[in-house]
Amino acid sequence: MSKIWWLAVPLAFIVLQIGMEITLPQHVLAVMHSENSLHETLQFLIMAAAFGVALWTLVRMKPKEKPWLAAWAGLAAFCCFYVAGEEISWGQHFLAWNTPEFWAQVNDQQETNLHNTSSWLDQKPRLLLEIGILVGGIIMPLLMRFKPAALPQRFAVIYPAPYLSVVALSALGIKLADEIGELLDVRVFERASEVEELYLFYFVLLYLLVLKKRVTG
Repeated sequence: MSKIWWLAVPLAFIVLQIGMEITLPQHVLAVMHSENSLHETLQFLIMAAAFGVALWTLVRMKPKEKPWLAAWAGLAAFCCFYVAGEEISWGQHFLAWNTPEFWAQVNDQQETNLHNTSSWLDQKPRLLLEIGILVGGIIMPLLMRFKPAALPQRFAVIYPAPYLSVVALSALGIKLADEIGELLDVRVFERASEVEELYLFYFVLLYLLVLKKRVTG
């Protein structure tokens, strides 16, 4: 994979983001992080692309040869589809329909999505993704370099490429900066969670592109 995608793009984005945080007024930044804004739209597009890549990988592989690998690709496709749909409230952000009254009563933001109804459909999956990227994007590359025998070779096809650690470090670095900022009462990002999500989702997209190349050639 070209360095443009795993090095230049994430670094350029963080420089651009920091520049916007410094130069733009707070109310403009707030609008940028609102529904149907730049960040929300990018998140949807990235995960929609990731779904397409995972689905293509699943269709092109031979499930009978490695059923567990097909299950892995299928799980990835399902998760990407769910996240992409949730990001746009399954079309509500674009078509602007009214949320049914019975659903608005159980949804924190009165939207037609699931993640605003329970932390088990929002914060818990996000935490799982963060842990997955910490393990796959940082810990596993270190093991590959210094203790490769600790990783079973039979699953090597699904291990993240070591260079994806750049994106993983960027995502978790944003989260760490926000946590430290809260302790020091200093706002680093207007909405760090939205910026972090872009990197989390971008990691998923690049990971699936690598997996597709390994599996389908």
